[in-house]
Amino acid sequence: MSEETQEGGLSGLKKTILGVAGTAVTGFGIWATTNINKIFGVEEESEVKTEQVAEQAQPAAQAAPIVLNIDNSATNNASAGGGGTNTIIKETVREVPAAQPAAAPVEEKKETTAERIARLKKEKADKDGAQN
Repeated sequence: MSEETQEGGLSGLKKTILGVAGTAVTGFGIWATTNINKIFGVEEESEVKTEQVAEQAQPAAQAAPIVLNIDNSATNNASAGGGGTNTIIKETVREVPAAQPAAAPVEEKKETTAERIARLKKEKADKDGAQN
């Protein structure tokens, strides 16, 4: 049997005080790490100023926009002497019959006691008949 001992009231109080003190130290550590710059008087860097683009004055005569027409079709390349290639993709489909479930193993019928006695008597008679 196991022996159970009750702890005294002061032992329980001691554990409670240690638990509260440990929690307080942990909380203070978390606060200190989040406010470390303020504690040591380090000033935070000012926010990085983003550059703003000033609009340029539009010249009186605007340049015409550039238009690029790019045609990457095979007919365009072949007619231009690009020697287009014809890629033929052949797909082969093979039909595979579904796997047949394995046949359940045939269990032999267990021999009854009467059948076993009869078989053993027959074997003994055959053995005795072969010796004579």
